Amino acid sequence: MFSGASDMSTQNPFLSDWSGPFALPPFAQISDADFAPAFEEAFKQSRAAINEIADNPEPASYANTIDALEQADGLMDKVAGVFFNLTGADSNPEREALQRDLSPRFASFSSETVMNEALFARVDGLYHNREALNLGAEQLRVLELYHRMFVRAGAQLEGAAKARLPEVTKRLAELGTAFSQNLLADEREWFMELGENDLDGLPDFLKAAAKSAAQERGLEGYVITLSRSLIAPFLQFSARRNLREKAYIAWGKRGENGGKTDNIDIVRETLALRQERANLLGYDTFADFKLEPEMAKTPEAVRELLMAVWEPAKAAANADAARLTELMHDDGVNGDLEPWDWRYYAEKLRAAEYDLDEAELKPYFQLDQMIEAAFDTANRLFGLTFHALDVPLYHKDARAWEVRKGDRHMAVFIGDYFARSSKRSGAWCSRFRAQSNLDADIRPITVNVCNFAKAPEGEPNLLTFDDARTLFHEFGHALHSMLSDVHYPMISGTSVARDFVELPSQLYEHWLSVPDVLEKYARHAETGAPIPKALLDKLLAAENFDMGFSTVEYTASALVDLAFHSDTPPVDPLARQAEILKGLGMPAAIRMRHATPHFAHVFSGDGYSSGYYSYMWSEVMDADAFAAFEETGDPFNPELAAKLHDHIYSAGGKAEGADLYTAFRGSLPKVDALLKGRGLPPAP
Repeated sequence: MFSGASDMSTQNPFLSDWSGPFALPPFAQISDADFAPAFEEAFKQSRAAINEIADNPEPASYANTIDALEQADGLMDKVAGVFFNLTGADSNPEREALQRDLSPRFASFSSETVMNEALFARVDGLYHNREALNLGAEQLRVLELYHRMFVRAGAQLEGAAKARLPEVTKRLAELGTAFSQNLLADEREWFMELGENDLDGLPDFLKAAAKSAAQERGLEGYVITLSRSLIAPFLQFSARRNLREKAYIAWGKRGENGGKTDNIDIVRETLALRQERANLLGYDTFADFKLEPEMAKTPEAVRELLMAVWEPAKAAANADAARLTELMHDDGVNGDLEPWDWRYYAEKLRAAEYDLDEAELKPYFQLDQMIEAAFDTANRLFGLTFHALDVPLYHKDARAWEVRKGDRHMAVFIGDYFARSSKRSGAWCSRFRAQSNLDADIRPITVNVCNFAKAPEGEPNLLTFDDARTLFHEFGHALHSMLSDVHYPMISGTSVARDFVELPSQLYEHWLSVPDVLEKYARHAETGAPIPKALLDKLLAAENFDMGFSTVEYTASALVDLAFHSDTPPVDPLARQAEILKGLGMPAAIRMRHATPHFAHVFSGDGYSSGYYSYMWSEVMDADAFAAFEETGDPFNPELAAKLHDHIYSAGGKAEGADLYTAFRGSLPKVDALLKGRGLPPAP
């Protein structure tokens, strides 16, 4: 699938209607050669539609301007929805080459659109006359967002600034693509072969996953890759300290290996250009510019939140480091605790404190059972049902379900769960098609992509509890997309403020820990027996174990991201990173969760730049939101679930995040809810 040249004598599949089940992309009919000509036609059609709107001799109206803009990119959305999902989930050299060509073209086309003076004049005129237009609430919201988008993209600039900004945005697009492709190359190319003598301490499930990874590469024996689902448990269980060190250093050096895949120069130029972009638009720093439309609004508010968590987390982590060092010395290993030691001795400490053995626990977390648990939770909260589909998809590991609510078709959900060398690292939710009902009831096609270790053929695919939490997290994003009920694509599903978008996903994680969910779906892979209550109790009691470590590694990354974009761009990003961490008093045995050269959230594009804090901002809300259910004594309280559906999961971007949350909960929460949820003391 997707290989070989396209037969140009037949019509490009993107240029005809998709008449298959639920108008899914006809993956079996699409070749890589179809993308470039389809994009050419899409640019042509979108440009013609934009020019028609801008040059319309009729006075600007909501219908002939805003509605028309929402419908201007039909073919582009269709082609891009397939292509960019594939570049993340199943890349190859042909797609990467086209992506490098497309990134600056998209940036230039976007600049051309927002800099179109006639077009902006129509949007601007509607905006300033909005009170007299008798608009509905959703229409008014979309108009305001369009106006803000044009202004923040430079529509009001003049002279040299107006000429320079498109050059900056085009170059930033090129840099973001290069960063992500360099990172994927480093992750794809590195692996560590293990012989039978290198397996000390590894549980059977990890051996099976390492054997499967070797088979994927045509090798005998066992292989550890830079996929988190392999390297994290290897660092947790391997008794071979020298191998842990080798693997950890490779993991930490992604994007920092010199040569053609090194990302340091890309980071330096990206930070400088972002600062220039902000200055051109009248902001002191890029963080000031980026945070203005978010819930946080200012860098000061973000730093206040992060520092309220930093000091308690650092104190907890330092206390844990002392205990782990003792365990290491008891093992006869002298010297300081190193980053490649932390997970190994933390697992020993967890086993001692909670009598909890990951190898005993993992057989109860089968992938298929956890998928069913996520589905059942959605059914109990929102009345959704999931029905397996037998349809061609873009990869043999992907699978699909029709999502219904009663007799109504709600969405198609695609799950792509296993790690492979063609897939970028991490886990994410995306969509092939967004929900809208502007001129028809368009239901979404949503995809979750993960990187779980694949078991050898015939063996059950087992997850860690953290893997299961990741599955629930991404499915929370998927529900935000699939339950969307808005008119306009611009505010559909997850099209919300960056520091609000993680609320539905992080909130959904809480239901994984509901005892009756685990009792029903955490069943042993061989016997089918439910997880014993004693083991379940130990698992839940240990949920906040090592929270100092996880909070420090995350918060350090968020603080470095914020500092990079709040200060003068550094000449040497790594030196500046080290300076920031030293000033924070970073514990010596912990590293940032995402060091700068592989910080894809921040440097693969603008998405989370100055915004990595958003996971924690949303966590303040998700802790408070789930507390609402706990206060009723029913984690599936129907009245609260209905409010959650109406104000959070189905609302898209109908209103500002603070207003949506307040409509659900009554008021905004304070950071205390987060600290309590993480088992950390209040900040002094």
